[in-house]
Amino acid sequence: MGVFLLSSPAFPGVFLFTLINLCLIPELAVAGITRHYKFDVNFQNVTRLCHTKSIVTVNGQFPGPRIVAREGDHLLIKVVNHVQNNISIHWHGIRQLRSGWADGPAYVTQCPIQTGNSYVYNFTIVGQRGTLFWHAHISWLRATLYGPLIILPKQGVPYPFAKPYKEVPIIFGEWWNTDPEAVITQALQTGGGPNVSDAYTINGLPGPLYNCSAKDTFRLKVRPGKTYLLRLINAALNDELFFSIANHTLTVVEADAIYIKPFETDTVVITPGQTTNVLLKTKNHIPNATFFMSARPYVTGLGTFDNSTVAGILEYQYSSSIKKLPLFKPVLPPLNDTSFVTNFTAKLRSLASAQFPANVPQKVDKRFFFTIGLGTSPCHKNQTCQGPNGTMFAASMNNVSFAVPTTALLQAHFFGQSNGVYQPDFPTSPIFPFNYTGNPPNNTMVGNGTKLVVLPFNTSVELVMQDTSILGAESHPFHLHGFNFFVVGQGFGNFDPNKDPANFNLVDPIERNTMGVPSGGWAAIRFLADNPGVWFMHCHLEIHTSWGLKMAWLVLDGKLPNQKLLPPPADLPKC
Repeated sequence: MGVFLLSSPAFPGVFLFTLINLCLIPELAVAGITRHYKFDVNFQNVTRLCHTKSIVTVNGQFPGPRIVAREGDHLLIKVVNHVQNNISIHWHGIRQLRSGWADGPAYVTQCPIQTGNSYVYNFTIVGQRGTLFWHAHISWLRATLYGPLIILPKQGVPYPFAKPYKEVPIIFGEWWNTDPEAVITQALQTGGGPNVSDAYTINGLPGPLYNCSAKDTFRLKVRPGKTYLLRLINAALNDELFFSIANHTLTVVEADAIYIKPFETDTVVITPGQTTNVLLKTKNHIPNATFFMSARPYVTGLGTFDNSTVAGILEYQYSSSIKKLPLFKPVLPPLNDTSFVTNFTAKLRSLASAQFPANVPQKVDKRFFFTIGLGTSPCHKNQTCQGPNGTMFAASMNNVSFAVPTTALLQAHFFGQSNGVYQPDFPTSPIFPFNYTGNPPNNTMVGNGTKLVVLPFNTSVELVMQDTSILGAESHPFHLHGFNFFVVGQGFGNFDPNKDPANFNLVDPIERNTMGVPSGGWAAIRFLADNPGVWFMHCHLEIHTSWGLKMAWLVLDGKLPNQKLLPPPADLPKC
């Protein structure tokens, strides 16, 4: 046994505390090594936009620390809670094969870590490589609790594109001058929409376009004639984003830690929960200028949103520092440019090579049709609410708004104590069909409950998610825990089960863990339910999740030993 302090060659200066003990975990002798991290969750004073406030951080860092591992590595991440909030951490995009106890969503796979307690997230990275991220998965704490999770290929395995000169994580977020926990608490109490953030951020910095923020600007210094791999991560709570670098073209090579057929673009679209790797080829000469790298929202809903722009600065090393260089700004699409988003999305195709195949389920065992969107629920007795017509905003799937249980669903399932915790009868299609994208029905009220879909092990699933026009059509970025899925089709208007499946792409569809369901349209996905456990699926706009736009899949054990959920760890938090 030995303890080593390693510096990642791809990320010089990033140190990985690694404990190697292959006797303890024999299968890791060929799979990888064990990497130990410690996350101390505590308060840290941070100043942005001339406001100093105490925010919840990991290890005093905002954004949080970067995790770097290799495909096949085993991660042990001890999270210690030093704040009064309950905490849970989700490793977004990690498949968690048979290790659902480490997935992280509070009251789904675990009870949260209470004040003064700790929990070790214990999982192995199997068959994945690329850019992911980690974030808190309880209330709105992921406003400040997030960081990059970078999985390098196995030693000696190259990227399917030219090796970049340097790799740079770029993580988008949001900043509130107030406490985000107070923002969502007030919204849920009043039933209205929440206050929007005061700024977007790049690597925690709002940039020079905000008041009192010029010094808080991310600067990317580059050399001419080099190729940089930018690992883009959208950790914003409530906004899809356009991103562009003035006078530079980006080559998209990866989405959600899946290699794709490369294509060039001036602008990238990225929803909350998504990651996108792009190659930036710098100019061969040192330009007499600097360049904005900017992001601002793509907006489809009627609600409030921040229409500001975050900017970092791309500057070439050895540029003249004597005179002030001109600054070029990119031209970003209009805020509501759905046609640009549609065209960009259509270019995303899996690499589908011999080394990186697209294993799309060709046959379907079970088909589901979920309506998704906003609605209302009655105002509490003796209370005035700020939602539509004096109601409270709610959100639902097949008219079921998810009610968060007080016991973790996975725990209740594993110990056979589901009675009173959840019901295994989530509707497979809308109970009352209607013209989903036409004139909305008069009754906008939603039901609620803690309902799951139960799937036998190895079921191949096709799911169509249909946006609805109730309270306005809106794009919804949906994230599925525990699985990647293939986006086999999408379109606008109402899904036609007789015509639309004929146009499904079953050859090289994009494979990912988070996708945008088009505003006023639908998206169809397929996945193989080969991972036993309880798996959350939800809109990654945090306000919609808070309003109940979420559900869970329960995948039963298979017959073989390696098809069964492992027992819970001894330190699993208690409710």
